[in-house]
Amino acid sequence: MVTVLRREEKYLLTLREALQCAARFEKVLTPDHFSRDGAYKIRSLYFDTADDRDFHDKLTEQNCRQKIRLRIYSPGDRHVKLELKQKENVYQRKRSLLITRADALALAEGRYSVLLNYEDPFAGEMFILLTEGCYRPRTIVEYSRRAFMAKENNIRLTFDSDIRALEGDCRLFSPGLPFYPVLPGDQVVFEVKYNQFLLGYIMDVIRCVDRRSVSASKYCLGRSLSFPSY
Repeated sequence: MVTVLRREEKYLLTLREALQCAARFEKVLTPDHFSRDGAYKIRSLYFDTADDRDFHDKLTEQNCRQKIRLRIYSPGDRHVKLELKQKENVYQRKRSLLITRADALALAEGRYSVLLNYEDPFAGEMFILLTEGCYRPRTIVEYSRRAFMAKENNIRLTFDSDIRALEGDCRLFSPGLPFYPVLPGDQVVFEVKYNQFLLGYIMDVIRCVDRRSVSASKYCLGRSLSFPSY
């Protein structure tokens, strides 16, 4: 299991603003290992309870909330990240476990007992959470990401564009899913992720984002058909 505890702030930018900011970040930050050749794809299958508790907790901005997802970077991936993100006041705690493709397919079908085959205690915790909470797959969200990082203080700056989703279809590994856009094509979600505080030279670069942070949950955007008022 891998655990990350950090703060996260999100901003909505136009595509032009995002390109301008990325050009500035290139001068002082390092692209993450996925971004060395430019943007890369991320696809996540999100789960929620029978009454969509996690969705509504996010919608009402509860101080303590969570979301569960399976994450891949290509439909051909042989291993998958099972992730639990928990909001704890201003901090986000993310725990993840690498599972096999076959076990990810089982989870997408509601067969959570495969998690009992893992020795990591996090797998057992997720089995209890998924079964007792009556979790089921809800939506797949896919987007393009360009990311920069600074080794100091675990800082990551990400630009997510072409955000698309699909409800009612849980074929996580299918290469040709009929996604639909959930944001206008010229909008980009910019995220700032860091531990406790930002370094001064990073703050200088971020000043190019002249607006307040927003709540832009990709999971909630992915439920736009079921909840069109989001």
